Amino acid sequence: MESLAGIESFRTHPEAWTMIATRVSNHEMPPAGAPQPAFEDRIRFIDWAQETWRSQACAAGLAPAINPVRRLNRDEYSATVRDLFDIQVDLTDMFPVDGPGGEGFDNAAETLFVSPLLAEKYLEAAEFVVNAASKEFKSREKIFVARPGTGLSEQAAARQILARFLPSAFRRPVDDRTVESYSRLFRRATRRGLDFEPAVFFALRSALVSPSFLFHVRNDGDDPELRQYALASKLSYFLWGSKPDELLFDTATAGKMDDPAVLARLVPRMLRDPRALQFSTRFTEQWLRTRELEAGHAPDAELFPEYADDAELRGDIRLQPVFFFREILRNNWSLLDLLDSSGTVLTISLIKHLELPLEKKQDSKNPNWMELPEGAGRGGLLSMPAIAALTSHPHRTSPVLRGVWILDSILGTPPPPPDVPELDEPDPGPSAKSVRELVASHSRDPACASCHERIDPLGFALENYDVLGRWRDEDAGAAMDASGQLPDGTRFSGPQGLKQALLGRKKLFLRNLAKRMLGYALGRGLMPADACAVETIVENVERDNFESWSLVRQIVQSAPFLEIRPQGDGHRDESDELEP
Repeated sequence: MESLAGIESFRTHPEAWTMIATRVSNHEMPPAGAPQPAFEDRIRFIDWAQETWRSQACAAGLAPAINPVRRLNRDEYSATVRDLFDIQVDLTDMFPVDGPGGEGFDNAAETLFVSPLLAEKYLEAAEFVVNAASKEFKSREKIFVARPGTGLSEQAAARQILARFLPSAFRRPVDDRTVESYSRLFRRATRRGLDFEPAVFFALRSALVSPSFLFHVRNDGDDPELRQYALASKLSYFLWGSKPDELLFDTATAGKMDDPAVLARLVPRMLRDPRALQFSTRFTEQWLRTRELEAGHAPDAELFPEYADDAELRGDIRLQPVFFFREILRNNWSLLDLLDSSGTVLTISLIKHLELPLEKKQDSKNPNWMELPEGAGRGGLLSMPAIAALTSHPHRTSPVLRGVWILDSILGTPPPPPDVPELDEPDPGPSAKSVRELVASHSRDPACASCHERIDPLGFALENYDVLGRWRDEDAGAAMDASGQLPDGTRFSGPQGLKQALLGRKKLFLRNLAKRMLGYALGRGLMPADACAVETIVENVERDNFESWSLVRQIVQSAPFLEIRPQGDGHRDESDELEP
């Protein structure tokens, strides 16, 4: 604390002040047993710390964070190939899984290395893609924009093909030198005896293993023209997970990619496009961690055979948050609907599973937005079976896991230390204890009490949901007690009471969501230089009544998103690209 004595420490140690304000707000400091400040004094300190932190971060004039070199992850690679060749192939299984980094997403530059194994995979994938494209009519139409004919030599036709293909593959204009370097590969192939088409495909394979294809576009040096294409690519991979389309490319050519009025019109268009489902899927599953349901975290098959034996129900449970998030973005609904909403996305299997008194539409095997009956309590993310299953053990619910998930994924506050002792398992038989009784016994340990004061009330409020998210009124034969009290004195009971308590902390929720989405959009972890941008985004979205489009617009107009700064001079000679 001695290093934080002066106002300048808000500039030099912003993360420390963020943690301090959060812990004081959560009544973790001063620690239990120490003299406590009056409630009004605590609020005044938090307000002062947050306002000083924001003003100092914005006034500090910190140098913009460097955007590191970032390769396409396996999802982006597969989607880019699909759009480049207009071919429906999924290549993700050809590559190793990309690990999370940055703000917890697999598109973070910090973890996207290129290993010798991955280089071999790129060579294999390039050959597979070109072979598939050579057999697909739509792909061939896109590739062969010119052919030898009267008055046009094979070399001239190949050059026209490459001049059209390379800018689309590299997501930026290419100069004559680059086109010529790939034309030389075509000529080399013909000298080896290949006919026109195989020689063209040989050159295309080389382009698919070029760093210009495998890595995101970046502004080498200070080229205002290249910056426009880098922004177009950045926006496209943020909201579509794939390469820019013709309109984005034309917008970059016109130098309008950083025009606020243009961006304001582009965002709704892109969010309503079917390709935005990729963003909803990848962002939501990693932000909420529901991807883990597909990766081995699942309810016990013997105790919950209805989940294990019904692939349709499993898929509907896992994808419900994704389609829910997509509806909010597509319709510009309030981000607070993520906490509580009048409707939700359902399928016929989910309606049956949750025993909802809703009309079962004939097409409801597909996910549809449906308004919920009064008092159904199924609005928002917290009531979804995916969240219930994710935050449970395979054989029973866990208020601790649920409370930790809310602190981390919803409020963005520090989770407990990793060395927490395990909860005792209930004994079978008539003397069995409820989960709440087990947690209460566990939290009597003074070493555990301070964390459990924050965690347990949040988790207890969701105990009406079993492992599969179905409503229950009893646990171990006793009436369910879903009441809780936060360290600041806030009392609530059940899921609906918890949702209202979280809505009372909507700024914490919005700040966490803004940080996660900004980190996803940038493809890197956030730095102290990004602190002012986060607060500016939060304030502007609050001003816009929490509209979802406002959050996306504020992110793509923020200083970190518009600032493209490479590492090193980035000089590269296309003639030295890897040849298959």
